Amino acid sequence: MANRTLVPEAKAALNKFKMEAASEVGVNLSHGYNGDLTARQAGSVGGQMVKKMITDAQNAMKHK
Repeated sequence: MANRTLVPEAKAALNKFKMEAASEVGVNLSHGYNGDLTARQAGSVGGQMVKKMITDAQNAMKHK
């Protein structure tokens, strides 16, 4: 399966979310190519994104 966004309208929001997560963990992302990141840097950005999504989901369940 190709690496593609299933909802094209969400692409900008996902990129903004990724940039915010990178900023929070101190990783400098540029718009476009980021192939020069180390695995540790890329993993910390992804980990921060997952952490924020879990927190948001938990908060949403509490407020139902």
